[in-house]
Amino acid sequence: MWEDHAGARTCRTTDGHLFRPGIAERRGRDVDPHTALADLRGLVIIDEAQRQPELFPVLRVLADRPRTPARFLLLGSASPELSRQGAESLAGRVAFMEMRGFTSSEVDAGRTNRLWLRGGFPRSFLARNDAESLERRLDFIQTFLERDLSQLGFGFSPKVMGRFWTMLAHYHGQIWNASEIAASMGVSYHTANGYLDALEQTFMIRRVLPWYVNVGKRLVKSPKIYFRDSGLLHALQRTGTMHELMHHPKLGASWEGFVLEELVSHYRLRDVYYYNVHAGSELDLFFLHKGKRVGVEIKREDAPRMTKSMHVALADLKLDKLRVIYPGDRRYTIAPKVVCVPLAEIAEALS
Repeated sequence: MWEDHAGARTCRTTDGHLFRPGIAERRGRDVDPHTALADLRGLVIIDEAQRQPELFPVLRVLADRPRTPARFLLLGSASPELSRQGAESLAGRVAFMEMRGFTSSEVDAGRTNRLWLRGGFPRSFLARNDAESLERRLDFIQTFLERDLSQLGFGFSPKVMGRFWTMLAHYHGQIWNASEIAASMGVSYHTANGYLDALEQTFMIRRVLPWYVNVGKRLVKSPKIYFRDSGLLHALQRTGTMHELMHHPKLGASWEGFVLEELVSHYRLRDVYYYNVHAGSELDLFFLHKGKRVGVEIKREDAPRMTKSMHVALADLKLDKLRVIYPGDRRYTIAPKVVCVPLAEIAEALS
């Protein structure tokens, strides 16, 4: 566990050992990472590991010791550098786990709308009221722009990046058009793509790629953009209450992104796609699950029905099953292979 020790952040192992990241840097040659870590036993937790690149070659050596006397849990901000160092130095010795906020499976059934409105960050979700929750999210956004991005190595102006992020909220659930948003900001589309890359690499944005299939049709080939936390989307839109959300023009897109993240979380999906034909037919999500070809439509409707797009997707993608996720309270079949599933039953949606 982490403690404040002599004015610095430290960690305590399961055997009571303390390790302080950066100790080698502060003491020069007195203590190097190998000396600091070699004698520790049990679970050793190292926070902000990406700030100590010299740790990774050492951890590779320590991980190869007989009987593995210690295991290392590396915590870090959403940094592509951390993943790169781990992949290069610890190949075959490391597993990555992406941590996210609360999901619907972790909150009471009656609080799903609160989760959708406030997002999954604990302090936002658990705030005493909607106004306090919104303030916490706005504070997070400000801190992220002014401090976290620069610490992660992104040299963008906080003001410009904030403007881009706010504009991106209007593209949530839509096909990404770098040239359009770049023209609005007075920058090149390369710069706009760089801004988007930064938000994706810090897990603020999910980029959903199109699925290509040789069906003799003209397919859309640009990605769709989603905010990974619905609370941050609503904060940037200054949507602070359920009443405001229900009357917001992006209501359907917000619901779609929320359900998308719930699906990814519940089924631990690594790759999800969308399918869109220029003629107008589209499918919100397509992915492979346990060897099956699965399609998902996300509808903010009371009683979804079969559509032409669903028929096209079933035929073009040769789907084994198509699920329609909606905010109702009963599960029902609308066509062969096509079942409507309430969000509350998302854990059984693919059965």
